[in-house]
Amino acid sequence: MKATVGLLLLLLTVYCGAAGPEALDETAPGECCFHFFTGRISMKNIVSVTKTHSGCLGKAFVVHTAKGKLFCVGHSVTWTQDAFNKEQNSD
Repeated sequence: MKATVGLLLLLLTVYCGAAGPEALDETAPGECCFHFFTGRISMKNIVSVTKTHSGCLGKAFVVHTAKGKLFCVGHSVTWTQDAFNKEQNSD
């Protein structure tokens, strides 16, 4: 019974945390993505790009825009890899 309640709470937490195309779980160590943005964001609108935490189930990038929005983008998407590498090389 306790295991069922625990599993139900875990599933509810994951479901509630994934409520949009750029959904993040900001209570986890770092940021984890559950839904992914499939469009493209212009480089001039990108403030920063970070990788999701290594403890996350799926690898992704979190793109922070000039308007303060956060977007989860799949780790294999070329334009996010380019933006991430550009940011890393400018430091």
